[in-house]
Amino acid sequence: MTATMSPPQSQVSSLTTGKMHRAIPFAICAFSIAVGVVGVYSIGGFKWGWMAIVAAHLYLLLVTIASRVIEDRRQATDRAMRTVMTIAFTTVTIPLISVFWKVIAEGASRFDRKFFTGSMRITPEDMLAQMEGAAVGGALHAMAGTLIITAIAGIISVPLGLLTAIYLVEYGKGKLAGAVTRMVDVMTGIPSIVAGLFAYALFELFLGPGTRSGLSGGVALSLLMTPVVVRSSEEMLRLVPNELREASLALGVAKWRTILKVVLPTAIAGILTGITLAVARVIGETAPLLVTAGVAQDINLNPFSGRMTTLPVFSYYEYVQPGVPPETGIARAWGAALMLVMIVAVLFTAARIMSHVLKPKGLK
Repeated sequence: MTATMSPPQSQVSSLTTGKMHRAIPFAICAFSIAVGVVGVYSIGGFKWGWMAIVAAHLYLLLVTIASRVIEDRRQATDRAMRTVMTIAFTTVTIPLISVFWKVIAEGASRFDRKFFTGSMRITPEDMLAQMEGAAVGGALHAMAGTLIITAIAGIISVPLGLLTAIYLVEYGKGKLAGAVTRMVDVMTGIPSIVAGLFAYALFELFLGPGTRSGLSGGVALSLLMTPVVVRSSEEMLRLVPNELREASLALGVAKWRTILKVVLPTAIAGILTGITLAVARVIGETAPLLVTAGVAQDINLNPFSGRMTTLPVFSYYEYVQPGVPPETGIARAWGAALMLVMIVAVLFTAARIMSHVLKPKGLK
């Protein structure tokens, strides 16, 4: 008969001994907030930011001391680290939520039929109505311009970036591959205005000075989008197990067919996500499009001729030149910002759905 013996007290983990009552952290939190409110208000007026800073630091100090007294040093260190991570997460989350809340609250008021069906080609009657405070003008031309210019950038960037990534992963072994990698790294850090100036100079060289068009804007955005597609696709292709490649090649399948039938289908989910990130990277650009596509007041569906406006440019222009009264122009700017956020959200949702549908069955 074997007797079961408990481990000595010295061998029991200190993380399981001496637990603080769960109400104590809540009481410390309430006390820290109260001290923060009173302290900040007594200094010179209430400020939410300073109150949060004071309360967070005080809570971190008090909960660590309480855990050290009630529990032990290891528990106190564990609670302090968890508190720091919680504060860091909250610090990142609150501004993000506030931005979304502000955009929705300000932009939703301008979501009406005129906003989605009209442009900024305003008649004298509309000008009089705007001076009286009526909501006139729309952003249909900016929505169309955003979709057209982004599509042009995607048509250029996605094939070029994906083929470059395939070369770097499957074929690139020498100095040329290193040079391409360094070039992609340099392009990733190029300021957006530099891409706009390059595209403007390129089209000016062939079409003359002052040339602005949707095609020029698409070329400028493709310079920013291509390195993102290359880097994201390269990482996804490198994650494909080499065993899959070797099994296909062992059956006598050509390497190009192995890439097409084995490697790409396996990595398609990550590639689509990377392309979506690249689109989100460029769809909100303003500076290069001010230089290359310009500002238009009416709908232009021809990317090869004439100025073309996008939602970021429209929002910027309405904010800096809102008209009279300024409230109507600023409302249009917020509406365009909200529309841009909705487009990005739809793109991410579509990418997740497509990646799930196209993912190989064995990887689901």
